[in-house]
Amino acid sequence: MFKLFIIFLLTVTLSHNLYASLKKDELKNFLSQEMKLGKKDLNLPIWEVLNKDGKLQAYTFETYDLAPVLGFSGGKMNMLVTIDLDGNFLDVNLLDQDEPVFVSGLGVVPFLEFLEQYKQKNLSSNIKVGKQITVSNTVYIDGVSKATASVKIANDSILASSIKVASQKLSGVAPKQIRNAKKDLFEKLTFKELLEKRLITNIKIKKGDIEKLFKDSGFENNSFKENKDDVFLDLYIANLAIPSIMNNLLQLETQEEIKNQITQTQEPIIIFANGEHQILSENFVPNTSPDTFEIIQDTFPIHINDGDYEIQFLDNIPNFNQAIILDVDKKYNFDPSSSWLFNLKFLRGDTTLYSTPILKSIDFEIKTPNRYFETLEKKEEQALWLSSMIEQKNKLIILSIFLTVLFITLYKYQTLLEKLRYKRTFILLITLFFIGWYGQGQLSMVTILGFVKAILNSQSLNFLLYDPFSLIIWFFVFISLIIWGRGTFCGWLCPYGVLQELSYYFARLLRLPIIKVPQKLSDKMTYIRYIVLVLLILSVIFAPKITEYLIEIEPFKTSITLIFDREIPYVLYALFWIFLSMFIFKGFCRFICPLGAFLSLAGKLKFLDWLPRRKECGNPCNNCYKNCNYNAIDKKDGHIKYDECFQCLDCVQIYSDDKLCKILIKNAKDKKITSWRKTND
Repeated sequence: MFKLFIIFLLTVTLSHNLYASLKKDELKNFLSQEMKLGKKDLNLPIWEVLNKDGKLQAYTFETYDLAPVLGFSGGKMNMLVTIDLDGNFLDVNLLDQDEPVFVSGLGVVPFLEFLEQYKQKNLSSNIKVGKQITVSNTVYIDGVSKATASVKIANDSILASSIKVASQKLSGVAPKQIRNAKKDLFEKLTFKELLEKRLITNIKIKKGDIEKLFKDSGFENNSFKENKDDVFLDLYIANLAIPSIMNNLLQLETQEEIKNQITQTQEPIIIFANGEHQILSENFVPNTSPDTFEIIQDTFPIHINDGDYEIQFLDNIPNFNQAIILDVDKKYNFDPSSSWLFNLKFLRGDTTLYSTPILKSIDFEIKTPNRYFETLEKKEEQALWLSSMIEQKNKLIILSIFLTVLFITLYKYQTLLEKLRYKRTFILLITLFFIGWYGQGQLSMVTILGFVKAILNSQSLNFLLYDPFSLIIWFFVFISLIIWGRGTFCGWLCPYGVLQELSYYFARLLRLPIIKVPQKLSDKMTYIRYIVLVLLILSVIFAPKITEYLIEIEPFKTSITLIFDREIPYVLYALFWIFLSMFIFKGFCRFICPLGAFLSLAGKLKFLDWLPRRKECGNPCNNCYKNCNYNAIDKKDGHIKYDECFQCLDCVQIYSDDKLCKILIKNAKDKKITSWRKTND
């Protein structure tokens, strides 16, 4: 049967269309009434979104077209993202997903609520799933309990596809690293030296420069023409986040006020000047954003706000009749170490019945020397699966230690035989509480089917990396399969199996009857699990939409992943097998479990028959056979059927105990008789 199963897998060639396929009429249904769908881009699989005036407002696209990331089940995960020209997420709609925890576990509502959080978040922010740990420009959104891997994959897909669009269509919106001022670099400098080192940018605007702006506009000023070489505005701009500027420019009181008021996501920029031109309008209101100038970086205006500071220069600084300190917002990717533009506006004319004023502007490039900013190590973008590993490093270390100890313990199984029941129960409780309910490491056919689905569709297997906790267990299980067979997982590392086993021994305390399935019937019933396995694999190939429902034959999601927090029918089904185990030992594991069937087939690759046997086992002694709860020992010759063996070591304990093993008891008696005869001869 094993060979037939392998041949079946190798001959499967059918694949499915996993690509996004919404048509124009279907896309329109996702837009609000104020927006309409424009034309499709020639280079990218994205569509223009127009406002009610027919002007470009946003882009909409399917994540799977741009970043085809598979879900945790190995199936397609596809969202429709609408993002405006400033990089704000207008909407994120779920189009397709087959994550088991959302299909029939928690339901799809928690996933939809998760996607709602993206609205009005900006792509330039570093959006992460989880709780905020430090103060930064990173934006954190809430995950979904018991579905962390799935929502992290969704976040990865949304950001990856959006960044591709932003890099080609929304200049300056894609997230970038920001270099902040060095707080430990201070140089004692005079005002003249600050100018010479370009720490302060000086801009002199002459009247002739302004007159050129308004040439042929009807708002010429003859006085400006006649005095074209006169300085109209003597302007100075500097970044106060740099200690060498703030400490050499401002009095201590002003410095303290700035330090107490400014946040980590703001940069204090000072603008001071002399001249006829007023850098602030007469109607300017403190603590608001000035309308007479703006800061621009990468073609995008940066949010600025008056900090309303009481500005006091040091005594050795020249006098200035105008000054303002701005709080510049860095949350939207303003990088003070990179060059930026100071756009200064000039207005002439008044609004009357017969005329309207004219606004002109001049851009000035501002660039502070790099040596005053932190040096960022050039690093590649960290993969989300690697971030997941780093976040769970403590849990993964504990798991690795536990598995290592278990491996050594099983290899030196003699150390377990004394008080086996107590030692085994202790290990099983670790499996249930740490691996199962805490670590969410219950292995399932979901992963195997996801693997098959990915292979059939020539997709990446990266989805396996999003759950490193389970991946480590899978790695351990496959190593143990090659050495010992399926029993290491089924007997020691399956949390749901632990629930059944504990249920059985609890029933013994209550003195409930045991239902022993006859070996012939038991041998036939084991084929049920292979039938279930084949049906699941066939469903993935020919009817993938129903796989999510068929997989519910495994009660793992209900009992371990969701800890029985689910609809009553699912809970009753999971409890049924636990209740049945009070009478029939681990009935689900032995007769129904498709994962057990898969591991039994894979376990045929093992190279060790490691559990000890004697030639007398089975005949005349069948004590191990009678005491094997799994019917994994042949009655006739006493050999162990490793396809059915869960490696509980009960038989090894009997084998090694001269009070339990009939052969050892007989040998001991024979030895005594021989010794007695020698003594009496």
